[in-house]
This record gives sequence, structure tokens and C-alpha cells, in this order.
Amino acid sequence: MKIPVASLLPDEISGSLSLRHKYQGTQIFKWVQSGTLEFQNMTNLSKELRRTLYEKLYISSGLENTLTGSDGTVKLKIKLEDASFIEAVLLTDRNGRKTACLSVQAGCGMGCAFCRTGKMGLKRNLKSYEIVEQMLLLVSGYGRITNIVFMGMGEPLENLENLRRAVEIFHHPGGCGISFRKITVSTCGIVPKMYDMAENGPHTRIALSLITADPVLRSMLVPANRRYPLKETKDALLYYQKKTGKRITLEIVLLKGVNDRAEDMESLLKFIPPLKVVVNIIPWNPAEDIHFKEPSPSEVLRFKNRLVKAGVAVTERYRRGRGINGACGQLCVIDPALK
Repeated sequence: MKIPVASLLPDEISGSLSLRHKYQGTQIFKWVQSGTLEFQNMTNLSKELRRTLYEKLYISSGLENTLTGSDGTVKLKIKLEDASFIEAVLLTDRNGRKTACLSVQAGCGMGCAFCRTGKMGLKRNLKSYEIVEQMLLLVSGYGRITNIVFMGMGEPLENLENLRRAVEIFHHPGGCGISFRKITVSTCGIVPKMYDMAENGPHTRIALSLITADPVLRSMLVPANRRYPLKETKDALLYYQKKTGKRITLEIVLLKGVNDRAEDMESLLKFIPPLKVVVNIIPWNPAEDIHFKEPSPSEVLRFKNRLVKAGVAVTERYRRGRGINGACGQLCVIDPALK
């Protein structure tokens, strides 16, 4: 049975192939992590070694199809070995900076009311190599990527060990060499795993899918709040911040008439201190079978201005990928057999 090489470190590649020269493991690692998907294209390796690689290793899962939006956003649909499907997205900003939005689970079990991925339910956790393979497919097709956000399918902290290994691979200087400050893990607030990350890494940036600081409303919109109430979640964020020194991102998916009211702004302002945060406002993206409404530009601006007036750092998520269902909250692959 062939070994998936995507999440192997250089020494592990050398060991799995019993290579006489360790530098060969480093060479293979660099080729793989640069998005070279065919062993025959690893031109500084001998033909004999390339033949051995082909016989014993494989690089990536099957790419089912690719969609490209009018704004340049790219969405990959990837078929895994067990016939599960996942999606990964490449976002390019106005300055040409490329960000990979990666999935950590096939589906999601969190059941957030505004998110289409939850409609799939949780199929399973991804293996570390399945997380890395998404990046390799994107790099292979679109070149060097400078930023990673774990904001695709699934709750990253419910698959922490495989996430941890994937981040180790992405951070490795012999591969992509992406710094922790350019990697963001988004979570709805899995408190024990947040402490685990604080103690054991990876010390990436953390973005909390807060949505609202009203505990009753949050329990309706983000069911994880029933297990991990806001006070416990905030304590975990404070601990992570103390351990890492990193500013926390609070994500607010803005739903018209639901969490964009004056009282929602005030409860958020009370929640923030003494956290050092940036609030990321994300106007809700329409998703099939989910019956919320988008806030108008003026309503988004009103919310934003209230926070700015209070001295809070605020960013607004640009709506990229909506035309291909690749924007925040829109990722979903329904098994055709179930339709």
C-alpha cells in the first residue's frame, strides 16, 4: 500500500524509504511542498529514486473539479479516498496576496444556524495529509501562497492533532515556510482545545466565531455556546493571549435584524475588555435553505462605526467567492446519491 507523502517531514521521508542520504529526504520534501504533484518532475533525483517514489508513495487526492469566480476566487472540489468530498478555496486580495482557506473536516458537526457547511453534518475528521494536500493542489495550480486560514469545512479544534501536524508542515523552513502570524485558526470556541493550543501549540493566530456577545442569542446561533459558555470561552482566549502575546480576532457574521441591533453592539463592547482584539465584520452570505437576510451596506457601516467610535480595531470581510458558493459559510458538498 502506498504511503501518503504530503504530511511527512524530511527525516520521515528518508526513514520510510530507507534512503542512504538524508539530504534526499529534504529534496523530496521541498519538491512536494512546492506543489510538484508528479515524481517524474523532480529532476534533481535519480531515475531510480523517482521510480521508487512512484512505487511506494503518493502525493495527492483526486481533484474533482475547479470553479473560478469573476473576482478571481478559486474553489476546488476534492474527492478523498473513501469517496468523501471536501472543498478548499484560494482568495486573492487587491494587492495580489494569496490566501488558502483550508478544510479540516468533511462536513461539520457544530450546527451553526447561519452556515451551510453544517447542513452536511459531520462525515469525519481529515487526516493531516488530507489537509496538506489541499494546499499542494492550490500551490500547484496557482503558485506561492503566503497566508493560510483554517476557515473551510469543519471545526479545526475538533481535529487538533491533525491540524497541528499540518501546521508543522506548512511552517517548516524546507517547505512553504509560512510563519505562525500568517496562519489563522478559526473556532467557534472549543474551550479545552484552546487551552491545549496555548500550552502545546501551534501558536498561530486565533479567530473566534463569536457572532454575538449575547449569551442567549449565541446559544441559538452557535450551539457550541451551550457546552462552552461565553465566560469560559473568554477566559480561554485571555489565557491564549497571555501565553502567545497575539491579538485575537472576533468574527461577527452580521445577520440583518438578528445580531446587528444597538444592544448587540453594546454587549460586544462590554465583552471585549481586557482582550486585545480586532473585530472582523462579515456580512452574511446567502446560502441555500438558510433563511436569514443580508444587512445593507448602511447597516454594516453603522455597526462598524459604533465600534470604531469606541476605539475598537475593525476590519470588514470583502465578499469574495459568492458567485461560486466559495464565500464564508457557503461551502457544502452534498452526496449526489442523497439528492
